[in-house]
Amino acid sequence: MQREIDAAQIMNAEPDWTRRVYGRQPFAGAGKTNSGFLVPLERRLTAFVLPRIPRWLETYHLTLLTPVWSVLIVVFGYLAASDLRWLWLTNLMIVLHYFTDHFDGKLGKYRDTGLRKWGFYMDHLFDYGFLCSILIGYSFLIPPNSVFSMMLVLCVFSAFMFHTFLMLAATDEFRVSFSRFGPTELRIALIVINGFIIKFGTRGLRGALPWVACGGVIALTVLAYIAQRKLWQVDMKAKAEAETSSELTHS
Repeated sequence: MQREIDAAQIMNAEPDWTRRVYGRQPFAGAGKTNSGFLVPLERRLTAFVLPRIPRWLETYHLTLLTPVWSVLIVVFGYLAASDLRWLWLTNLMIVLHYFTDHFDGKLGKYRDTGLRKWGFYMDHLFDYGFLCSILIGYSFLIPPNSVFSMMLVLCVFSAFMFHTFLMLAATDEFRVSFSRFGPTELRIALIVINGFIIKFGTRGLRGALPWVACGGVIALTVLAYIAQRKLWQVDMKAKAEAETSSELTHS
């Protein structure tokens, strides 16, 4: 039976809890670096919610709910083509995804479930599906001649995910935020965008897509430049250290 610490224990032993959830992990992909604006508030929320999650609800249950939210987002996007107010339910799915996605890995570490690599793989596979579902939902709201722009947006956002995984492989650091903008801030932006669409219609969505794709390409180019420069410096430092070590060995 999985071990669960009650609310009183977590308050009395917070350093151990924070180290287990937020500290360095045996598998680098299980530990995220997030510098988003809302991280301090999220940590307070996590400290309150984690000990109160029912015993029967496990980390893998939360992870496996993401496909449910994704399918419903596509359904509500389809229905929004005839009545934009269905986007309010899309917003609800985004909020539910926030809770399941935010707490699945943390619950696993909190209870020491041990599903680090399974969680890493399934969580991010489903996250990509969730991203696709958002854009598929929007595709029902735009004319056919704007679908190409939507595909460009999907390509750009996918490239951000690839960048994150490539940097994880190269540096053993899993950074999920870009500057002060992380997954939570992105969800809030989507909720606000849906609110504007409900209020003002889809014309702005159609016009914004090319600009979103263009802005994403520029941001990705900057990220790639910074990343390659950092990795170049890491490689040169490692080479210099290896040459110094070799010289000392032969001297």
